[in-house]
Amino acid sequence: MADRGTARPADGLTAEVVGAPGGLAEASDSAESRSAAPPVRRSAPDPSDLPTADRVKILLVDDQPANLLALEAMLQGLDQTLIKAESGREALKSLLTHDFAVILLDVKMPDMDGFETAALIRERDKSRDTPIIFLTAADKTHTEAVRGYAVGAVDYLVKPVVPEFVRSKVSVFVELAKRNEQLRRQADRLRESEQAARELAETRAELVRDLEHKNRELESFSYAVSHDLRAPLRRIEAFGRALRESQDGRLDGDGSRFVERIQEASRQMSQLIDDVLYLSKVSRAEVRQQEVDLSGLVESILDRLREGDPGRTVETRVRPGVMVVGDGRLLRIALTNLLENAWKFTARQPAARIEFGMMTATGEPTYFVRDNGAGFDMSYVDRLFGPFQRLHLASEFPGSGIGLATVQRIIHRLGGRVWAEGVVAQGATFSFTLGRPRA
Repeated sequence: MADRGTARPADGLTAEVVGAPGGLAEASDSAESRSAAPPVRRSAPDPSDLPTADRVKILLVDDQPANLLALEAMLQGLDQTLIKAESGREALKSLLTHDFAVILLDVKMPDMDGFETAALIRERDKSRDTPIIFLTAADKTHTEAVRGYAVGAVDYLVKPVVPEFVRSKVSVFVELAKRNEQLRRQADRLRESEQAARELAETRAELVRDLEHKNRELESFSYAVSHDLRAPLRRIEAFGRALRESQDGRLDGDGSRFVERIQEASRQMSQLIDDVLYLSKVSRAEVRQQEVDLSGLVESILDRLREGDPGRTVETRVRPGVMVVGDGRLLRIALTNLLENAWKFTARQPAARIEFGMMTATGEPTYFVRDNGAGFDMSYVDRLFGPFQRLHLASEFPGSGIGLATVQRIIHRLGGRVWAEGVVAQGATFSFTLGRPRA
């Protein structure tokens, strides 16, 4: 070790390289020819002008300011942050506050030489794997090089060194540090994404549990309300019937009509309660995916309608072989409502016609039920699928206004869309698609 009180001349920085054990090559040019060559300088932007995230830090350790300036000039073209230390202790202090891509460490320094400094660097977890390149002018043999590799050096250069050679070696570790930083950031983002996904899944599970709880409460409430409403309605109906039977001879025409309206209103209210419960049940029904023959479903529903109204003559057109994947039970309910509507609203049409078919629009299969019945005014189309919304008087066409709301709930549950088009007195077309079922 050099004496602290003795000034050590600055080492030259342009000569041979001693390879690592196992055969790293020596520089082919002579020390004399390289020492005569002027140091190569590159024009480059000031590193301070670059974004901090794009630069890494390089630690230069040498007790000779001239050598530090020479190293700084060599590495300026790499556009990285260069931090200088004039002793091993200064280097260790810098390691407490900075992470470095590579350390260029002089071997012969007062107080604490490069080998001692490297050993202490390797004891610290954060810098255990930081690449260290030793620089020395004192050793022309492989003895010191072996010692350097023993304390964890990645290379051992003998001064004077070739600037291009130093830059090339350092640039490898700079790129490696940048890649490692990118991987670290990606890993951090991945962890953040995973954490966000876990939190989202937990939130979703909590919302699902809350929704299930509210659905159970709503179901209990619906049945309780329906029971509480049905009881007085049954009494109203019963007392109305008793009144007509016991006072039949005493009631005039108006009295009999009033009692009949009371009974009719009671029956309508009872039907509305049934429809609300039915709509609620359909909305919560479990979806079971299976292959469904829509053409066969339509044919069976139309046969039942003919049996229930044998006096009518209705022309029906059903496209054969329409197969879909969906819940057969829910699709039967939806088609029953659509076909019953078509049957009802063509009742006053002497040449009634009902058609079921399929077409492909924008690559998506679309299914439809079309009739030439009463139709509707398109300015009211937004009301069509609302519960209890009716576009015709009950005296013209009976019903509670719950059928199309049920159709919409079912098609939405099956991941599709439903819409209607109509012209007054010319008929209506109800179209729907099927997609992936919703939970």
